[in-house]
Amino acid sequence: MGGVEMESRKAEEWASQLQCWSLQLINCFAFKPEFLPSVCKPEFLIKLPGMWGGLVNENSPAGIGLLRTICHHKLGRGPVASCPGIIEALCNIAQSSDDWQYMAIDCLLWLLQDPSTCHKVIDNAVPALVDLAEISVLGDHKKLGDSILNVLQECIQSQGTGRNSLSNRTKEQIEELLNSRQRLKWEKSMPKEDLHIKQAAALVVKLEGNSLFSSGNISGAALKYSEALALCPVRSKKERVVLYSNRAQCHLLLQQPLSAISDATRALCLHNPLNRHAKSLWRRAQAYDMLGLAKESLLDAILFINECSQSNDPDLSLRQNRVPDYAERLVKKQMRAAWLFREAAIKHGGVHCEGDAGDIYGQDTDDSEWETASESDIGNDGRDDMGADDDDDDGAWKNDGERKDKYDKPLMKEP
Repeated sequence: MGGVEMESRKAEEWASQLQCWSLQLINCFAFKPEFLPSVCKPEFLIKLPGMWGGLVNENSPAGIGLLRTICHHKLGRGPVASCPGIIEALCNIAQSSDDWQYMAIDCLLWLLQDPSTCHKVIDNAVPALVDLAEISVLGDHKKLGDSILNVLQECIQSQGTGRNSLSNRTKEQIEELLNSRQRLKWEKSMPKEDLHIKQAAALVVKLEGNSLFSSGNISGAALKYSEALALCPVRSKKERVVLYSNRAQCHLLLQQPLSAISDATRALCLHNPLNRHAKSLWRRAQAYDMLGLAKESLLDAILFINECSQSNDPDLSLRQNRVPDYAERLVKKQMRAAWLFREAAIKHGGVHCEGDAGDIYGQDTDDSEWETASESDIGNDGRDDMGADDDDDDGAWKNDGERKDKYDKPLMKEP
């Protein structure tokens, strides 16, 4: 019943379920220190971040759950820290919309707190954790951002004891975060008039950035948004969401996906509710797509579509279909790329090979996923708290229809 397609789907569901059950069984053994050497084989560990329950078994932590159990024990942290690919994958999961995001953060924090592994992972882990430091609550985890800050502060302090050797860049990132928290304390005692002046100054610079963006000066716009962030009070979270998200869009157009992921993640962490700022989700989905990280891109794109479908924006309510076509295409592409049997299908010449069913970047497709400025204005969650007179929470997206052909498509064709 249902033919070959239904049989294939059921087979995939069962294979995914069996994988999750197997990982859960191994997880039980991983709680026992005597079994950890057998579990912590490099060739097995490196595959764990890619083992996930998929959309069918979303309630299973799968590979990341096993990694968390391994990292909880000192005997397990050593082998994990010795695999740079695992640390990179943990950072990607931590900066994603994965339901098990907190598990990746736990792993990174435990690795940093262990003196024997800290020096191996600190330069790779710190950039991701700094971006996540504004998280207040993540599921049952309260004050997760404060926990991140405390661990990073310990890393700075331990440098003086000779336990860790921080690169200049890593040290700068941690100190920037600490200075930001200090600014927040100062602002609490600052007169309201002074805060309003800073807000107004940041708004002026932001509008200058919007103007530069509209004229096609993307690099100049990014610099203006950075300047506005330096002026904007730390407590003005809604405005900082907009500024980070705007700058993420600039990084996308400048072909800088890592910087785009960083800024989009910061915007999503500042936003209330967490990980629900639609434009930042879409921008990060595109950035992960540029890096070939299908699962992370897929999860962000799905959440973006969810935000579209639930939007109360009056402009969207006039549309028959609230889900943009470009978002559907990206989801389909990433579902193929993250397909459980994809490698086997490619190896044996199956239908789910590279390029199957076309590529959303194909030249025959007029609506690329870059053409999202006007289409993805799905609400005003990031509306200015400065009393700005922008109709949209993101002025850099205005009049996008005039800009699409100017630099969106040409930028995609450049190397």
